[in-house]
Amino acid sequence: MHISDGILAPEWCLLWFAVAIPFIAVGVWQIKRGTKENASYLPMLAMMGAAVFIISVWHIPVPVTGSCSHPIGTPLSAIIVGPFATVVLSTIALFFQTFFGHGGLTTLGANTMSMGILGTFSGYLLFLGLRKVKSPLWLAAGFAGFAGDIACYIVAALELALSLNPGSVLSHWALYTVGYIPTQLPLAVAEFVFTAGVVQYIADRRPDLVAKKLWGGVPSA
Repeated sequence: MHISDGILAPEWCLLWFAVAIPFIAVGVWQIKRGTKENASYLPMLAMMGAAVFIISVWHIPVPVTGSCSHPIGTPLSAIIVGPFATVVLSTIALFFQTFFGHGGLTTLGANTMSMGILGTFSGYLLFLGLRKVKSPLWLAAGFAGFAGDIACYIVAALELALSLNPGSVLSHWALYTVGYIPTQLPLAVAEFVFTAGVVQYIADRRPDLVAKKLWGGVPSA
């Protein structure tokens, strides 16, 4: 994730923008609806947006991929404010992170795809599945953080392989994924602990703030 400008071919940059835009559009619509339904939703969005920005701006360079490793924070945000809204928050965070030398404007769609969409939805869907089989909240949230973190980097590795190595996508996908493992696996474990702790803490004190709607994630007023 945080793929820089000049790494992906222009056609792939455009493709990832095209894939990300519908998710962003749905997220904007749900944010507008949520702020009308619940006055406290906007401050929650601001809080989660700040959390995603701060969590995902910490980075460790990965020389093999030309990118960097870091936690993402989007599964946590999806549980609290909903996955589509989290896509919007991720895009905003990634945009401003370009001014800190992380990622790029031409690769904003690709980075949104890996962190904001796949990282978010893989973690969130796992959270829903585990809760459906009566998993403890903290455990479901922890695995959501772990899975979203790992999924983000598997997708980032695929984006790199598709653009840079079209003749050997699978082998280079595996190579780039392996390149992320030494730094990303410990970060994913840390994200498990962090997401589990924060979600359980919030649920113990303000259970109304944990997203209850399947896709909207707008808590009751």
